[in-house]
Parts: sequence; C-alpha cells; structure tokens
Amino acid sequence: MAETSDPRPFLTEAETSEHPEDDTPSRAGIQSVEVGFELLKAMAEATGPMMLRDLAAAAGMSAAKAHRYLVSFQRMGLVAQDPVSTRYDLGPAALRIGLASLSRIDAVRLARERIPVLLAETGHTLAIAVWGNHGPTMVHWAEAPKSAPVTLRLGDVMPLLTSATGRCFAAFMGVEGRDAQRVEPMIREELTMIAQLPRNGMPLEDVPRNLPEVALMLEETRRRGMARVVHSMVPGIGGFCAPVFDVQGRLALGLVVLGSVATLDTSWNGTPATALLRCAQRLSADLGFVDRP
Repeated sequence: MAETSDPRPFLTEAETSEHPEDDTPSRAGIQSVEVGFELLKAMAEATGPMMLRDLAAAAGMSAAKAHRYLVSFQRMGLVAQDPVSTRYDLGPAALRIGLASLSRIDAVRLARERIPVLLAETGHTLAIAVWGNHGPTMVHWAEAPKSAPVTLRLGDVMPLLTSATGRCFAAFMGVEGRDAQRVEPMIREELTMIAQLPRNGMPLEDVPRNLPEVALMLEETRRRGMARVVHSMVPGIGGFCAPVFDVQGRLALGLVVLGSVATLDTSWNGTPATALLRCAQRLSADLGFVDRP
C-alpha cells in the first residue's frame, strides 16, 4: 500500500495524549508567556537599562523568578545584559520585532478605525488630515447625523492660521529644521492675505495679524496639546485638531472635530476636546510614540 502524507498541521490523537497541555482551547493561552511578557513590558516603559531587583518589582514578581525568564529571553536575543553594570535592557531581537511591526502600521487606517467610536463620543463631524504637497490636507471625512453641514471636501488644503488643522500642523511639525522652513513662508503669505481682507465686512475673531501674534497662538497650541478655532475660518464654526505622532516624534496626522458653535462645546475641557485629545494620544502610543517629560 502506497504511503500517503497529510500536510494538515494538526496533532494526532496519540500526540495529543502525550501533550495534554496542548489539548486546551486556543483562547486559554499560555500563562507563563503572559507572565514573562511583563518583564519585556517593564523594560519597554523604562527610560533606560534596569537592575534585576527593579525590573522584577516593576513586573510584580520575585527576583529569582524574573531571573529565570531573563535567562531564556537572553538566549532568544529579546533581552541583553550589560556585563559591567549587570543591568538589563531590550535586545536586538526585540528591536527587529518592533521595527517590523512599525513598518506595517498605517497611521491613517488606524485613525479611521477609531472614527466610529469618537463620532459617538463627540456627536460632531470628524476628519483626518495629513501634510500634503501644499499643506494640511483632508484625507477622511465623517459627518455626524445631526451636526450642521460643513462645506469641506476630501483633498481640501487647510490654511495654517485660520483653521484648527492648520494651527495644529504649524505648531507641532517642528520649530527647527526642514519642517519649520516649509511652514514659515506659508505663514508669512497667509498674514499678507489676512491684511488684505476688506475691513467693511464682519471681522473674523481670533485671527493673528502679525508674527508676534502667530507666535503666541502657536505657543498656546503647544501648551494645550491641541489647536482650536472659534469663528476664525468661518463665522459660526468652531473646531479642534489634535496631533498624532509617530515613533520618531514626528507629526503623522491630525484628528479634527468641528461644527456649529451653537451645538459644539468649544471649551478646552469640554467633551469634544477631551475625547479628541484622548483618542489622539492613544493613537500616538499605538504608533510607538513615547512622550517623555
């Protein structure tokens, strides 16, 4: 009788009986792996290499137990120990895993996945913006059922000084280097345009008229951790934009909430602002950003 092979990756009944621990539901998991992960998590959250006693305490286990896990992690390259200080830190294998994960992250996709929950929390129109060839550009839009319609479209480029989106990018793209060099000429151009606005119409509120006023506005944006406009871009419309950072601390995108000031709470500690900022901070953490004090 000819031999046949079964390529299916399942254990036979005999193999299962030899390894009864493998006969548990897959959702049960392996507790020792979860326990050991607490050590890796503690190292990831630390500001530098750690002594064994401190690492064990952070992971909630005895030093002897932590040491056994660390020996295995060292063999796999997940952990490295300095031979002089004897402190432990993440090893090259952990770096490779982290870089592989980060290379597969799509920031906009992650943000879009959070929009339905954020929409329910805020009750107002939401948007996602990224830096495009001509400035902050809307790439996703979600209108709340009962919110006032806002005449913006996908692909619209937002002004830096009169939109929450633009202010967010101007404040958090960087105060030095290439990013600042791109933003500064755009700010000067917008100030020129603002100065040419007719004075006989209804003046817009909260609009900077010169570079010192721009500096004060951007400083407040950084201090608040997000940008706000009220009547600045369009009379009767208010909004917030919160920054989302990547693992290198660069601005990846802006999360935006906006609506009529008649229904949108435009206070800094209101539900729309706090929910938006909380969501942006979680997204930043998911992208690998660590906000060091």
